[in-house]
Amino acid sequence: MNEVLTIEEINRRYPDEFVLIGNPVTDESLEVLSGTVLYHGNDRQEVYRVAKALPAPKRIATHYTGELFPDDREYCLVSAV
Repeated sequence: MNEVLTIEEINRRYPDEFVLIGNPVTDESLEVLSGTVLYHGNDRQEVYRVAKALPAPKRIATHYTGELFPDDREYCLVSAV
């Protein structure tokens, strides 16, 4: 997994997965444009565990390739005071 991929390639290659991206290239608003896939999977917590285990210093990003908030659903945000 040393191949540098664009975010579009990552989205196509790993549909509906959490992806850990090494050496991400970002735009001025820090959106990931490309990088090297270090790990991918369906479990977000596992992606975080892998990221935490990497030796420092590290420049990484996480990205979800699926749709977090599908248009055909309604959402309720609740705040505990």
